[in-house]
Amino acid sequence: MYAGFFALLLFGSFFDSPKATFAASVTFKPTTPSLGVPENIQHLWANFAPYFAAAEYPAPPPGCVINQVERHGARFPTASNGAQIQSTVQKLQAVRDFKVPRLEFLRNFTYDLGHDDLVPFGAAQSFDAGQLHFVRYSELISPNKLPFVRSTSAQRVVDSATNWTAGFSFASQNRFTPVLSVVLSESANDTLDDSSCPDAGSGDEQTNVWQAIYTAPLHAFFEQAAPGANLTDTDISNLIALCPFETVAKEKPSQFCDLFNQTTFEGFEYFEDLGKFYGNGYGQELGPVQGVGYVNELIARLTNSPVQDATQTNRTLDSSPQTFPLDRTIYADFSHDNQMISIYSAMGLFRPAQPLSTTTPDPRRTWLASKLVPFSAKLVTERLECDRKQFVRILVDDSLQPLELCGGDKNGLCELDAFVQSQGFARSNGGGLFQRCFA
Repeated sequence: MYAGFFALLLFGSFFDSPKATFAASVTFKPTTPSLGVPENIQHLWANFAPYFAAAEYPAPPPGCVINQVERHGARFPTASNGAQIQSTVQKLQAVRDFKVPRLEFLRNFTYDLGHDDLVPFGAAQSFDAGQLHFVRYSELISPNKLPFVRSTSAQRVVDSATNWTAGFSFASQNRFTPVLSVVLSESANDTLDDSSCPDAGSGDEQTNVWQAIYTAPLHAFFEQAAPGANLTDTDISNLIALCPFETVAKEKPSQFCDLFNQTTFEGFEYFEDLGKFYGNGYGQELGPVQGVGYVNELIARLTNSPVQDATQTNRTLDSSPQTFPLDRTIYADFSHDNQMISIYSAMGLFRPAQPLSTTTPDPRRTWLASKLVPFSAKLVTERLECDRKQFVRILVDDSLQPLELCGGDKNGLCELDAFVQSQGFARSNGGGLFQRCFA
């Protein structure tokens, strides 16, 4: 699992607000450093891409209230992934005679990345997200209506949450200091993690097909440049992944980035796109059902009503006003990228007309991990009140979603009741699929 998300729920009006002038006086002071890698390359790092807005945030129509979700910031590789990467590097370092000067740096290279934890760059991403969200939504905050913050229990996600609260407090000039109120254990029922479906499959079969295709030219290169290394398809993907991992960890371009061109990164991007689609998305039968519990929690917050769910929700926590209040203006939840993919799919977002091909990438596809789940990704569900009617609009990394699924208009708005009705998959507890998680 490579990442996580954050959920924010806001209730209030954006007009005639006594805090509007205070919000306008706040200066957003970004702390995330530049990485020194061209953006067109960074955006091909799929779910390892540093956060970038997929579109300019569109101001809401008059009288609006908002929900939002964001992934944790940049991190080290997971422990298992890091061990695989280190093994690949050792294969190359065992080569006696490199035939290409670009590989000579490996003579003195030491793999020294940690594992799983948030890196300082990722902490800065989360801190900046907290600042931005205060500046954007400060008119919805009061001392009695602070953001209610939850996190899944992985330390990097907890750290993302607390860095977000620190950024939010900093931007408010310490007037408002939200805290992390609930940490959901990943060993129990948890709507912020995809560990509640043990019999879910993986996307390895599909990703392996494409991996063999896109790495084929690179095998020829490494056989000539590093004779005897005998790299596998997976080894080559590991080396490509070292480019973003080292870059975000060291906050300067990794020398591994220089080993590959844009075409290679495009192939790697599609490899990760397929992994998300067939691992937790529409291509995995038990992928969307893992997002059902969170969608039902979202419906409860949008409608100010008790959670109705029989999947992975923690019924004890969700039934308590202390651990699942329904009277806040902002709710913030932090989780993982795989879980975000399951939530998108449970909601019906980004559904392609056809399953993703394992051999031929569609250059017009909207299923792009770099735009769905980059580090610090944001899924935003806004509840808006216009002319005494309740509406919903959804943004992913500030890109407004059309919401055809519930009759969305040109502003991406659909009536709240229509949105709730459109979520039949979640409201039916996944149509019986959740039981198949425990066959």
